[in-house]
Amino acid sequence: MSKTKEKRGGVFGVLQRVGRSFMLPIALLPIAGLLLGIGSSFTNPAMIQAYHLEKLLGEGTVLHFVLTVMSETGNIIFGNLPILFAMGVALGMAENEKATATLSAAIAFFVMHQTISTLLRLTGGFEGDVLEGTVSTVVGIRSLEMGVFGGIIVGLGVAWLHNRFYKIKLPSVISFFGGVRFVPIISTLAYILVGVGMFFLWPMIQKGIFSLGDFVLESGYAGTFLYGVIERALIPFGLHHVFYLPFWQTGLGGSAMIDGVLVSGAQNIFFAELASPSTQVFSVSATRFMSGKFPLMIFGLPGAALAMYWAAKPEKRKIAGGLLLSAAVTSMLTGITEPLEFTFLFVAPLLYVIHCVFAGAAYMLMHLFNVGVGMTFSGGLIDLTLFGILQGNAKTNWVWVVVVGLAYFAVYWFLFYVLIKKRNYMTPGREEESETRLYTRADYNEKKDAAAKAIPVDVASAQAGEDGGAISDGTPDEGDSLPAMIVRGLGGKDNIRNLDACATRLRVTVVDPAKVNDGLLRATGASGVIRKGEGVQIIYGPRVTVIKSEVEEYLN
Repeated sequence: MSKTKEKRGGVFGVLQRVGRSFMLPIALLPIAGLLLGIGSSFTNPAMIQAYHLEKLLGEGTVLHFVLTVMSETGNIIFGNLPILFAMGVALGMAENEKATATLSAAIAFFVMHQTISTLLRLTGGFEGDVLEGTVSTVVGIRSLEMGVFGGIIVGLGVAWLHNRFYKIKLPSVISFFGGVRFVPIISTLAYILVGVGMFFLWPMIQKGIFSLGDFVLESGYAGTFLYGVIERALIPFGLHHVFYLPFWQTGLGGSAMIDGVLVSGAQNIFFAELASPSTQVFSVSATRFMSGKFPLMIFGLPGAALAMYWAAKPEKRKIAGGLLLSAAVTSMLTGITEPLEFTFLFVAPLLYVIHCVFAGAAYMLMHLFNVGVGMTFSGGLIDLTLFGILQGNAKTNWVWVVVVGLAYFAVYWFLFYVLIKKRNYMTPGREEESETRLYTRADYNEKKDAAAKAIPVDVASAQAGEDGGAISDGTPDEGDSLPAMIVRGLGGKDNIRNLDACATRLRVTVVDPAKVNDGLLRATGASGVIRKGEGVQIIYGPRVTVIKSEVEEYLN
């Protein structure tokens, strides 16, 4: 493989890891959305008055108290997504010792924003016109409004520092601060400098983001269509989170002044409007990046499932029907579409291309019909009920989701059925010999990479080396490996129940103390071995944190 391809593959691999690391904070959105959606809906004065529920839900009632707590609890999660992204991205991108990376990210986030806040105060930036609209309160600190970009900058940077330094060995005089203890130290120092840099750079970056956001908004229906096509097309690569997140959480998705506060990002705008009692109609310029999922998830993909069921062989229709019904209901309720999408992506890529085009059209039609329904991340019936139906058609135009969705169900069913039969696609229930099943992302990736993974016999022989020796199986040479010697001294991997470290000692709980070899442990450089029942303490001094990390890597 050429260096260019390797580099591209490396960048692609990093982007995939970044996308996966986004999933941890994104996974918080459904519960936060449920709390905020239910709480805000049933404490909204207009709704209470319209349905004459003052005695049940009015101010001063027990239910109003509970629902207000729910609303504020959900709101606090959306209000602090930047630091949650900082911690989540650092956790996802750290190779080992993930807890240290997560704590360091939180520290770096506070340090960066406090540095910016101090510089703003010293230079009069809080009152200056140059920074007007870019200053807000972040985790209680008056700082530049960087949104989740600020969290991602911290998360990625701290993860890089962590992976580079968590096993660093310092001179013996300061060795106590080596290993994982060095990570929060270097992160603090680094993000003071990053804060200084962002103080000068971010206002210009923010201006560029707002300009780009204005361009996207001015692109009209064509831009919405293109957004929907790209979002679906990136799903097989696992990069769709990297694509849609900036629209949902930053100025790319627009900005709005809500109750005197500047809010940036499509999803942030929607939930700020949801929490505001003064909202009359939800902003379609924001929900255009979300509402297109509803016709797809609730109607389109179930139509595709019905087409695959009808196209199945009669003798296999019952088995296929059970699988497809389960996948269709999952898509309708929760918006989780992988079982269906990856099934026809695996056996009939043309159907997925058509699906991407329909996705773009769905987003465009929801924009055209002024549908103002937002979502957490799923786009299923649960989100439609909370953020569309319960909010009322006057505020959301949610009825158009059903109108367009019914048409989508019919089109998906007819077109997919015709193409499956005409092109003889092996969708569930049409297989000749293989079992009837749905496919996943793992199946798709395995199929895609099968050719790259296959190594011909002659190539394998060449890789054995010039001396004709056997190919290494990757097993470490235990005679040269310090972690391997420690593990053997502790009686082997199966004998280690728990591993930890304090300031100077490796603290281990073993299964069978009789298997521990004190002499071998001392030979690893330990100045002493202390035993008490199943507990073993191996004294290494301040360098113990590095040793602990190396032993954990070896065990894993």
